[in-house]
Amino acid sequence: MNPLLITTAEATSDKNPLIALTPGLYIWTIITFLLSEKAKLELERLNEESEKIMAKARVEAQEILAEGKATAEKVKEDTISKAKEAANKIREDAEKQIQVEKEKAITDIKNEVVEISISVAEKLINKNLSDADNKALVDESLKKVKKYEA
Repeated sequence: MNPLLITTAEATSDKNPLIALTPGLYIWTIITFLLSEKAKLELERLNEESEKIMAKARVEAQEILAEGKATAEKVKEDTISKAKEAANKIREDAEKQIQVEKEKAITDIKNEVVEISISVAEKLINKNLSDADNKALVDESLKKVKKYEA
């Protein structure tokens, strides 16, 4: 050791005990320094671990968002598909109903034509028309019936 340092330490230790160089102070200073270093290393390790946990949480959050978007898209597609199916069924039902109504109207028209023809025939018979007049009226009635069938 440097004699000058010891002399200075002895001289100052009389004045201020906090700066006095003693073996106990050296030991406590080293222990405190080592504990501070250990705490610093532990804090760095905890910060790194915290960053890893945060990164993992971000990745999981992104995965959850992606799954949510995929699920929402699937629900959207299913809803659109079901709506299209329902619309097609309604259209098909409407077309069937239109066909039934059309056939019913045609049947009603045919029945009305037959009734008119019978009525005309009755009137002709009652008037005792000549064969030529009778034939002409029947031909005319048949032409009208053919127009209704078309």
